[in-house]
Amino acid sequence: MSEIPRRAWAPRHVAFPLSLDGRGRTAMVDDADYVRGLVEQVLFTAPGERVNRPDFGSGVGRLVFAPTDDALARSTQALVHGALQRWLGDLLRVEDVRVTAVDARLEVVVEYLPLDATAAEDRRTVTVTGGAP
Repeated sequence: MSEIPRRAWAPRHVAFPLSLDGRGRTAMVDDADYVRGLVEQVLFTAPGERVNRPDFGSGVGRLVFAPTDDALARSTQALVHGALQRWLGDLLRVEDVRVTAVDARLEVVVEYLPLDATAAEDRRTVTVTGGAP
């Protein structure tokens, strides 16, 4: 039985947010940055924002003006974990979602492991902070 050859080139994806590179072409990113961009899309997209996928997103952006307390932190944690699992479950495993409410700020920390990762050191983290400065 022969082995499947590994790719000799790094796969490239369109960058998120869409931007131009130094040559004026569409900016491209590697797998790690692509998956990070997908996580950010799920976090920052409000349900109903996409016409063809009205239930896509987590709605975290709507929580910026909500009163911050422990109940909001717990519900945000469940909301984010569920949205990431639903929309990106075939690309990553959500390791941890921590939501902290401090004064008028809400901090969301997502730790995930890409499914094609070969070691625990490949764990990635995305941090989002919102609310009053």
